[in-house]
Amino acid sequence: MMSMNLVDSRVQGCSIFKQPCLSDKPFIKPNFLRLRKPVSPFIVSAIITEEEARILKPKDEPTSFNFKAYVVEKANYVNKALDYSVPVNNPPIIHEAMRYSLLAGGKRVRPMLCIAACEAVGGHQSAATPAACAVEMIHTMSLIHDDLPCMDNDDLRRGKPTNHTVFGEDVAVLAGDALLTYAFEFMATATRGVAAERVLAAVGELAKAVGTEGLVAGQIVDLTCTGNNEDVGLDTLEFIHIHKTAALLEASVVLGAIMGGGSDEQVEKLRIFARKIGLLFQVVDDILDVTKSSEELGKTAGKDLATDKTTYPKLLGLEKATEFAEKLNEEAKQQLADFHPAKVAPLVALADYIARRQN
Repeated sequence: MMSMNLVDSRVQGCSIFKQPCLSDKPFIKPNFLRLRKPVSPFIVSAIITEEEARILKPKDEPTSFNFKAYVVEKANYVNKALDYSVPVNNPPIIHEAMRYSLLAGGKRVRPMLCIAACEAVGGHQSAATPAACAVEMIHTMSLIHDDLPCMDNDDLRRGKPTNHTVFGEDVAVLAGDALLTYAFEFMATATRGVAAERVLAAVGELAKAVGTEGLVAGQIVDLTCTGNNEDVGLDTLEFIHIHKTAALLEASVVLGAIMGGGSDEQVEKLRIFARKIGLLFQVVDDILDVTKSSEELGKTAGKDLATDKTTYPKLLGLEKATEFAEKLNEEAKQQLADFHPAKVAPLVALADYIARRQN
C-alpha cells in the first residue's frame, strides 16, 4: 500500500494561519475598506420549503444527526447564496456564462465543508458563507477550464453541455477567469463580523491552494504525465491529486475554521482531515470512472482510460484502490477525535459520503 508521506509531511509547513485566536478581539474595519462599499452586499438566509422542513425533523430520527436533512438545508442555503452573489450585470453574456456553470447543480461539497468546519470550531455559518461561495466559484472555474478542448476536451459536465459548448471557447475562458478573480473580491468585501487578520489569512490560504503550490501545480503535472505513464508511480500520482483535487478541499475546510474563530491547533487538525478526504475524493473519482456509466456520473465515463491517464485503479488495481479509500476515510476521521462529537457530526458524515458516493 502506498505511503502517505506527502499527505502528512506537507501539512507541517503550509499553514498560513499562525496568528493567535482572534475571536475575542473586536473587529476594526481597516481604512481601505472604509473607502468603498462592498460590490455585492451579502444578505441571505436559507428559505426552507414546507416539504424540506418536514424532512429536517424526521419522526424516526428525533435526536440523531440526519445527514440527508443537513445536505438539503445547506445545499438550499448555498445555492441561494451563490445566486445572490453573481447577479447579471453588464455585459450580460459574461455573467450569464458565469452563472450557467456556477448554478448548474453539483453536490456543493466544498461549500458544505467550509460551513461545517466553521460550525465545528463554534462559529456561525454566516461568517463563512462568502468564503464558501468563493471556493465554489473557484471550483467552477477549474471545471470550465478543465473541460476546454486544450485541456480535457469534454462536452458534458453535471449532466449538461459544458460551458464552451454553449458559449464558445473564448467566452468560457473569460468566464473562468472572471469567477477566479471575483471569488477573492467577494470573500474580501462580503465577509462580516470576522477580524481583518483572519480574512487576510483566508485570502492567502485560498490563493495558495489555487496557484503553483496547489491546483495549477497538480494540473500541469497531470497534463505532462497524460499519455506518458512509464515514469508515473504512486508518489507522482499522489502529488497530482494532493495539489489538483485535495488542495481546494483542504482550503474549504481551513477557510471555514479560520472564519469561525478556530485556534491554531484546531485549524491544523482540520487541515489534515481535509487533506486526507481530498485525496479520498480523487481515489473514489478514479474508481467511479471505471465502474459507472456517463448517465450515472453526469459526465463522460471512461475518460481516464481513453486518454491513457494514470489512476489509482490502474496502478493499484480496483480492490486495492478501494481498500486505500477506506484507509484514508478512517485516518481522516481520527483527526476529529478531540472535537465535540455533535459539532463535527457533519464533517464525519461528509467524509463517509465522499467515500461512498456513486457519482
